[in-house]
Amino acid sequence: MAKQNVAEQFVDILARAGVRRLYGVVGDSLNPVVDAVRRNSAVDWVQVRHEETAAFAAGAEAQITGRLAACAGSCGPGNLHLVNGLYDAHRSMAPVLALASHIPSAEIGLGYFQETHPDQLFRECSHYSELISSPKQMPRLLHTAIQNAVGRGGVSVVALPGDVASEPAPEKAAATALVTSRPTVRPGDAEIDALVRMIDEAGRVTLFCGSGTAGAHAEVMELAGKIKSPVGHALRGKEFIQYDNEFDVGMSGLLGYGAAYEATHECELLILLGTDFPYNAFLPDDVRIAQVDVRPEHLGRRSRLDLAVWGDVRETLRCLIPRLRPKDDRRFLDRMLRKHADALEGVVKAYTRKVEKHVPLHPEYVASVLDELADDDAVFTVDTGMCNVWAARYLTPNGRRRVIGSFSHGSMANALPMAIGAQFTDRRRQVVSMSGDGGFTMLMGDFLTLVQYDLPVKVVLFNNSSLSMVELEMLVAGLPSYGTTNKNPDFAEVARACGAHGVRVEKPKQLAGALRDAFRHKGPALVDVVTDPNALSIPPRISAEMVTGFALSASKIVLDGGVGRMLQMARSNLRNLPRP
Repeated sequence: MAKQNVAEQFVDILARAGVRRLYGVVGDSLNPVVDAVRRNSAVDWVQVRHEETAAFAAGAEAQITGRLAACAGSCGPGNLHLVNGLYDAHRSMAPVLALASHIPSAEIGLGYFQETHPDQLFRECSHYSELISSPKQMPRLLHTAIQNAVGRGGVSVVALPGDVASEPAPEKAAATALVTSRPTVRPGDAEIDALVRMIDEAGRVTLFCGSGTAGAHAEVMELAGKIKSPVGHALRGKEFIQYDNEFDVGMSGLLGYGAAYEATHECELLILLGTDFPYNAFLPDDVRIAQVDVRPEHLGRRSRLDLAVWGDVRETLRCLIPRLRPKDDRRFLDRMLRKHADALEGVVKAYTRKVEKHVPLHPEYVASVLDELADDDAVFTVDTGMCNVWAARYLTPNGRRRVIGSFSHGSMANALPMAIGAQFTDRRRQVVSMSGDGGFTMLMGDFLTLVQYDLPVKVVLFNNSSLSMVELEMLVAGLPSYGTTNKNPDFAEVARACGAHGVRVEKPKQLAGALRDAFRHKGPALVDVVTDPNALSIPPRISAEMVTGFALSASKIVLDGGVGRMLQMARSNLRNLPRP
């Protein structure tokens, strides 16, 4: 039996860690690893057109599956292209292993062709970033990288020179057991008891939830019912907490709606559950605040805390709920539910006024129809910018759908690459890329990846021929819009030229049929929807602190329209209120 080389051993270890795909672009320093993948039936090589796509796709796969995903780039410029997607994966706590292949080891530090120092370059967007300079390092170093990515939730980077990858692997390398899942973390009794006292003493309690409530829906609902608490959420908490929630008061933040802002400011105790909500201007500074988070570095970095609880949300609530005294007074909860329904009634009016006849199409109408026609277990990937508004206000979560975007890093062009990674996890599951024309054209080359692998991703393109979020920033700052107009082709024709299904929608009556046809199509499809860039309105809550930079544009000017089926849910919750 021929002896393994380092590249083959590298790929074997990835396979043992559960990696099923390696996304990347081939290149000379990466060739030994790509060849090792070719000869390993457990791992597939996914050829993308840009390494940034590779990193976004790996991050999306990791978020969908909860398992380690991997990407790779060749030396110098190749692996540099990974950096944006890796930043996003790291800030989303997605376990991703990135292979940054390197120049010949004897040339490192001598200004060689394409030389960079990847072990240094990626340190800010990873938990672990190291260079393999000897075959003897490889097994232990890769094990350490995997354990950092999985155990700490985020990115690890391994830099591997091409010549080292081709060398014989060390004999009798220990087959170390690998970490493939994260543990749950339970707080100490002292912290649980302190939180119990705070809740029991408070007359009005509000829960505000983030992505850390994934898997804890039942516990959050049980807690809210026991203490009669309104439940608000951040954007990343929407898919995990909004559905089947009779205590829902909406979302706070730049794209917020409903009564979440009032509920967090008018309570006596605010409990932050699994959220690293970044916009502290939307958090109160005159109420008591407790925070529960599995990442201790998140505790207290956004707001002043009266109690910090280090623990997994689900395990913490399981320990907490049995110790609490039930609350009978639901006046605060009922008042917030009424405010929430009233707020939604107000914003829906503009959306419902002659929307089926408006040309160009109201983007809100497009999102609403998309929400109604998409599968109950669809995965939506969402471009940064105005598509975030549509996802926040119109996609209806149900516990089975997923909504993934660059919600922490805020990168353009993320939706299409993320859809690639999401679709590879399950070709039978509906994956919809909600793309803006600016983001789509930035990495449009990887639409060809959909065609090459016959991935049945459906791209719904909100095409207003502008960088509309940037236009809003300029407008609110008192500046004329400049450099924001896109001269676009007929994207449906482009899709058809690539070998995919493509259709252009310019009138509202065409929309539902076009979406249904795209969803029925067995391969990749693109629906190019010409949307109105000029529908604007003022949200209910604004302060001077909030109106700076991006906050100014996204808070002070939000697209005109409603909130989809959330109003129906709010009305349903009102029907459950006890009658006097």
